[in-house]
Amino acid sequence: MLVILAFIILFHIISAILLFIATTNNAWWVASKGNFYTDLWYSCNVTCVDIPSSSSTDAGYLQAVQATLILATILCCVGFFVFILQLFRLKQGERFVFTAIIQLLSSLCVMIGASIYTAERTSFQAKEVQSGEYGYAFVVAWVAFPMTLVSGLMYLVLRKRK
Repeated sequence: MLVILAFIILFHIISAILLFIATTNNAWWVASKGNFYTDLWYSCNVTCVDIPSSSSTDAGYLQAVQATLILATILCCVGFFVFILQLFRLKQGERFVFTAIIQLLSSLCVMIGASIYTAERTSFQAKEVQSGEYGYAFVVAWVAFPMTLVSGLMYLVLRKRK
């Protein structure tokens, strides 16, 4: 049982690390012209500048992606602390349902944010950077989605045993 518990803890920590990387790194979109990288907040070449009109209503999609990924990261971290608390507070045989719900909500937020970015990435980027490809931070966000989903499902079936 301790091996399963250690595996679940490790899986949860890896999920949180992936969410931090996806939220903070500047390689969501890599432009084919020049060496431009864009993330959820900045476009970077040698120096980083704000994404044009990122605070306007035209970039509502970008703001939704920012909000959902920040929320997913916060929920994943809160879920880990709730798991640690439940580990020592629950009676034997009870399930970690609250932790599972938090982790599944985190997974849902990642899916929503990455889906919105996939569908609307051209609507909030400058014309000169619209031709290119998705960067590694975008891929990390999509990898974090099934990891948080599986982590939430593992908490649903996990029981505290002797």
